[in-house]
Amino acid sequence: MGFFSAFKKEDSAKPAKEKNKVPWVELNTIDQLLDIKQESKVIPVAIFKHSTRCVISRMVLRDFEDTFAIDSSKIKLYYLDLLTYRDISNEIGSEFQVFHQSPQLIVIKNGEVIAHASHNDIKADTLINLI
Repeated sequence: MGFFSAFKKEDSAKPAKEKNKVPWVELNTIDQLLDIKQESKVIPVAIFKHSTRCVISRMVLRDFEDTFAIDSSKIKLYYLDLLTYRDISNEIGSEFQVFHQSPQLIVIKNGEVIAHASHNDIKADTLINLI
């Protein structure tokens, strides 16, 4: 028992990795899309479309959250659960003329889509260049 407890002590002495806090706003009504267009005239807005049943989507979301390091005054982030709000996802595609993919990150500035990415092309650090 002493041998294994030595490992446990060593592990507990390591500081836990601090997770970045992403300031998500849940996107759960179609009416919010009008707000997003207006907000994007003041601050860039990003919509992260996430499928809660998809392993790839979960990995991309986790990577995005782990690497996100932008001050919340520089960009507003919306999170859309695709399975719960498929109608909103469809409206996003129609309103912003972006073909649906999952996962997907859509960046809006001045009411227009300025960039979008899907799957492993979604990277938090690329947002810096867009804002």
